[in-house]
Amino acid sequence: MILYHGSSEIVEKPVYGFGSDKNDYGRGFYCTEKAELAKEWACPTVKDGFANKYEFDISDLNVLYLNKDGYNILNWIAILLDNRTFQKRSPISRQASKYILEEFLLDISGYDVIWGYRADDSYFSYAKDFLNNVISVSQLSQAMKLGELGEQIVLMSPNAFDKIKFIDYEIADGSIYNAKRTERENRAKRAYLDNHGADFSINPDDLYVRDILTGQVKNDDPRLR
Repeated sequence: MILYHGSSEIVEKPVYGFGSDKNDYGRGFYCTEKAELAKEWACPTVKDGFANKYEFDISDLNVLYLNKDGYNILNWIAILLDNRTFQKRSPISRQASKYILEEFLLDISGYDVIWGYRADDSYFSYAKDFLNNVISVSQLSQAMKLGELGEQIVLMSPNAFDKIKFIDYEIADGSIYNAKRTERENRAKRAYLDNHGADFSINPDDLYVRDILTGQVKNDDPRLR
């Protein structure tokens, strides 16, 4: 498969163990299948960046597909809570964070690759709304599909790093792709605001974080599928 990594630098040889451990899934090499997304990720400012292009042999690797059957949105939230910094200003968000970590955190140590949502600012704000009992599990799942913010493929193990080969790079014009990045984020935020309280489907079986806490909902609860 072909992967792209957006960066301020040309990265010909990704190095295992390099980078921050405060990213979505911890320390790893974060990629996408879409060159345009990589160019946007490469341009957090108007400075030019690079979409590094790679060939990646994913066969025989142990891959955690967070968005596929067998896992639920709270597994993703738990991994974020374990790695990213959340400001937990309310008692319910503090209790919810503790409970979700205890009941829904997956052991990701044995995986070579993690494939799942990327916690852009918008996705991160949806997660915080959920923890504060503002939106339900089903509404959170719907929100994650807004704005086409994309998924990420993260190389986590030495074995995965051995399977990636640099092909080339494309320059990302910061004056173009920073604006595209901002517009994609704004489009997701507008869709969320337009839908929240209006077009989000609501039913009596919707689970809010307060329901999860009071009902001691577990990871195998069918309402989370």
